[in-house]
Amino acid sequence: MDEKRVIETDLAPPAVGPYSQAIVAGGFVFLSGQVPLDPATGRLIESEDVGDHVARCFENLKAVLEAAGSDLDRAVKVTLYLADIHDYRAANEAYARYFGEAPPARAAFQVARLPLNARVEIDMIALA
Repeated sequence: MDEKRVIETDLAPPAVGPYSQAIVAGGFVFLSGQVPLDPATGRLIESEDVGDHVARCFENLKAVLEAAGSDLDRAVKVTLYLADIHDYRAANEAYARYFGEAPPARAAFQVARLPLNARVEIDMIALA
């Protein structure tokens, strides 16, 4: 039976609730949602540009993936949560910079509210 392994790194913000940054199980890395927290300060970034928020989320996700021995090229599913669907185009532009010719499957939603009043949250599943 495959065991699960908890992933935790100081290079990404700590969980803001009772959950792990990621779990490795069954050949996959299941990453918890990341909001655009600066890991150095533990605070949301201070930018009005939603692209900066997406980039910060991805930098946090990359750090967790690396701690799990994986990387963004191994991502198979991403979910993008937006506080305002009008940010979709700008979020897509920033998102596209992180993936090449074979981007992962993805869903995107507008949600009523995100933790810490963030504008963006991104979670992911990747190959271990």
